[in-house]
Amino acid sequence: MIDIRFHAMPGGRRIACRFTPAAPEKAGGPALVFLPGYMSDMAGGKACAVFDWAREHGRACLLLDYSGCGESSGDFADGTLSRWREEVLALVEVHCPGPVIFIGSSMGGWLMLLCALALPAGKRAGLIGIAPAPDFTTWGRSEEDKARLAGGETVHDDNPYGPEPTPTHPGFWADGQANLLLGSEIPLDCPVRLLHGQGDPDVPWAISLELSRRLRSADVQVTLIKDGDHRLSRDADIALLLRTIAALVSEAN
Repeated sequence: MIDIRFHAMPGGRRIACRFTPAAPEKAGGPALVFLPGYMSDMAGGKACAVFDWAREHGRACLLLDYSGCGESSGDFADGTLSRWREEVLALVEVHCPGPVIFIGSSMGGWLMLLCALALPAGKRAGLIGIAPAPDFTTWGRSEEDKARLAGGETVHDDNPYGPEPTPTHPGFWADGQANLLLGSEIPLDCPVRLLHGQGDPDVPWAISLELSRRLRSADVQVTLIKDGDHRLSRDADIALLLRTIAALVSEAN
């Protein structure tokens, strides 16, 4: 296990991360940056599989926990896409001087788009979305929930992945509404690969199709897994993810 490091952010946040550098002969290749989903962290199965693959193949890889998640400091209730984007970009600046491939799972797929848009075009080697969920503060919420959130109330949902209900805090929701992407062209031109299960109960696979339509890039591929769920963490799903990473890394070199 690579030791966890901590990066100090303004205001005292300490962001936990793991980083493995590229082998000398592959130092010019893109670094992989894995972005977990909502209330997830870098200890998840997909993140660890990507990190292990990178180490085995001599590729640089960065994992991190957003503030309020995992090993990082902070209160989850303070978390927003803008706040977490700031943290991701700070760690990318420290650890990844060259091009990067963002790999975003669920909410991380929204965050990867926001992070990519904040970087110079030459630094964007590619994007891989796993059940990406851009704009889920809009299509994922009822009008009643939106009214409650707009009024400053936290909304709790049943959590199929754990014993505690999943909270959506009004600050996160409001920030999400300020960072919507699917209503217009998304000016990214790098290669994009989207993986989505057609049995996903949380993020409709049509979101990946809409995202592919909105991206300006001509190099966008959507892979639908007919029996795939939201997590796409079965052995076969992770094998597909690693093949997708290997192909995109090869194309970027």
